[in-house]
Amino acid sequence: MCDQNLTALPTFPLAFCDRLRMATDGAGVTALVGAWGCPLQCKLCINPQTWHEPADGKPAFERVTARELYDCVKIDSLYYLATNGGITFGGGEPLLHTEFMQAFRHLCPPAWRIYAESCLNIPAAHIPAAAAVVDWFFIDIKDMNPTIYKAYTGRDNTLVKENLKALLSLVGPDRITVRVPHIPGFNTDADVEASVTELREMGILHLDVFTYKEPKRKIT
Repeated sequence: MCDQNLTALPTFPLAFCDRLRMATDGAGVTALVGAWGCPLQCKLCINPQTWHEPADGKPAFERVTARELYDCVKIDSLYYLATNGGITFGGGEPLLHTEFMQAFRHLCPPAWRIYAESCLNIPAAHIPAAAAVVDWFFIDIKDMNPTIYKAYTGRDNTLVKENLKALLSLVGPDRITVRVPHIPGFNTDADVEASVTELREMGILHLDVFTYKEPKRKIT
């Protein structure tokens, strides 16, 4: 793989790499690797700077190959192995880069766990590729109600539901956690409960129900 022309290798639009996280977005010690680019524009997004890739040459923008990312995170391999940890791909939307994730999985030790955080509002072709390399998925479903979802994200959630069903059929419920937030100003406790009910009827077992905290705004 290293002998190939680098221009032919899949690359990842690296927005950040946060090393040595403990029991956050995955078991044990992990590195959170964030991607530029997201299909959504959520009103309370914690990483709005990752919505769009900056132009080449701008600060904090780098496209890395799987080998380059591996060389960056392998320094913490002992921690991953000792704690059943590994790499968490986030963003932005990391599952838009499943070809890269497959190349990275090929390079890293089999005992490293690969986690992914996704909104699943992505082309369906990425789902089988992700299922083949990701050990555990964290799906940020926002809300199952189409009207609420669109008001909050600016997009339709039909594809999200279809992709979630496809992912369930490929990996089963034991490798998926669905996050169901109460979003102040957008959904109610009753809406959250309705989402939980619909997800359980689909076969989802692991649910993370919580309340978003609105970001503090500067007083001018």
